[in-house]
Amino acid sequence: MDKRVSVPDMSCAHCEARINKALQEANVEAVVDLASKTVSYTGDDAVVKSAIEDAGYTVEA
Repeated sequence: MDKRVSVPDMSCAHCEARINKALQEANVEAVVDLASKTVSYTGDDAVVKSAIEDAGYTVEA
């Protein structure tokens, strides 16, 4: 994974699973890490941001 964003309001395993599902549905290859509250991914920045925000979370660069 060559890019990473912070998702500061990801706070539990449910959040992690919800974000992971949203990214899978958007066909984004990603690793969601609850411990560091980050998402590492390969793909289009706008698609990733949109998928995470549509799932109800905030994205920070």
